[in-house]
Amino acid sequence: MMEVKTVDKPDERRDFPRGHLEALHLTGLDFAVATFEPGWRWSESVRPLAGTDSCEIHHNCFMVQGRMRIRMNDGAESEVGPGDVFVCPAGHDAWVVGDEQVVVYDFAGGMATEYGKAKG
Repeated sequence: MMEVKTVDKPDERRDFPRGHLEALHLTGLDFAVATFEPGWRWSESVRPLAGTDSCEIHHNCFMVQGRMRIRMNDGAESEVGPGDVFVCPAGHDAWVVGDEQVVVYDFAGGMATEYGKAKG
């Protein structure tokens, strides 16, 4: 069975300080569009919801707009920008670089299913 959904009508939206996530759930694929405003940083905006010291979600992403810096728990760092495709394993912090809003598409599934949800 073929499924088609549009990012203009997500299945759910999760808001957190300085950002939000819109998720689409299809058979075999959970897809997320994450939007982060200037000043967003995972350790400040999402850590209180996640309850972990760093982001424990694996990401397979395409960067649509803006720039973001990612620091792995082992200290390795990289910056991603428009047109970049990147894989980021669990165990990292990330933040918006500059004054432009970041929009990133995540195909890994964990972002669409767990990211930004309060752990109880």
